[in-house]
Amino acid sequence: MKSIKTILITGGAGFIGSHVIRLFVNKYPNYRIINLDKLTYAGNLENLSDIEDLPNYTFVKGDIVDTELIQRLFSEEDIDSVIHLAAESHVDRSITDPTDFIKTNIIGTTNLLTVAKTAWHGESDHLFYHISTDEVYGSLSEGLFTESTPYDPQSPYSASKASSDHFVRAFSNTYGLPAIISNCSNNYGPNQFPEKLIPLCINNIKNRRPLPIYGKGENIRDWLYVEDHASAIDVIFHKGSTFETYNIGGLNEWKNIDVVKVLCRIMDTKLERNIKESEKLITFVRDRAGHDLRYAIDSSKITNELGWSPSVTFEVGLEQTVDWYLKNDPWLSNIVSGEYKKYYDSQYD
Repeated sequence: MKSIKTILITGGAGFIGSHVIRLFVNKYPNYRIINLDKLTYAGNLENLSDIEDLPNYTFVKGDIVDTELIQRLFSEEDIDSVIHLAAESHVDRSITDPTDFIKTNIIGTTNLLTVAKTAWHGESDHLFYHISTDEVYGSLSEGLFTESTPYDPQSPYSASKASSDHFVRAFSNTYGLPAIISNCSNNYGPNQFPEKLIPLCINNIKNRRPLPIYGKGENIRDWLYVEDHASAIDVIFHKGSTFETYNIGGLNEWKNIDVVKVLCRIMDTKLERNIKESEKLITFVRDRAGHDLRYAIDSSKITNELGWSPSVTFEVGLEQTVDWYLKNDPWLSNIVSGEYKKYYDSQYD
């Protein structure tokens, strides 16, 4: 790897991307960080307002499907590394309409790979780091997902991510493109768009609205605090071996219904409400089509080889997340109202 890097981070205005961008910009002032984001509904530049004027950070509004734009960025900015986070990621939306997931997650990823392959001329001092999900492995009955678990995606979203993973490996095997893949479990924490379970429930509890829970709430997920995920990405980017895959998990398996009940308890305490008052808002709704029962990650490879492990327990992380949303009510109000979309126009247009 070059001593001075120009890193293209795609999807950097999103939930996970904004935490990764902030970490790299602040921790590595000698790196040039270019944030490429299409600014779909989930991309929010307010997430990065504290670093937007730093000299080693540049924002570019654009789509990874735009071949001409990607070629120009690689040429003009001398991109030597990619951290690829741009993706359509909400399962419910993929069930309603898979088209955007095919365009962004499959075609967009392949476009980035093709441009990187051409620009880097087979040189080894580059890295294409592709961030993926544990959902590509399908549903677990017992045991844990490992890096060798066969792929068995069950939703249009997970199928699109599985396809993008395969294309990354294909470009590595066929063209020798230096690449790494990581597959992570469910993220939570500050700045998450409130269509996801935890911020949705925080917002609904605050406003005494129903808490919709699929089926009986017995689906199990492994939860990973977003800042722990960002630190794992940092470690993998700098210490990971090319052509390898690393699973990143939080060691926090919880049933959805239990997560929501813990949130209710925390919120009732923070808002000084009666005990279990918010649990009355729980409403069970028809289960999602193809809803995987359980995900769980074995993170022993990244722990044993690279020394990373999650630092935040789920209970502590949940409380920190609730505190952040309660302290940042204007941010949440801007998201819910759509006002956050005006930030780009005011700052960049």
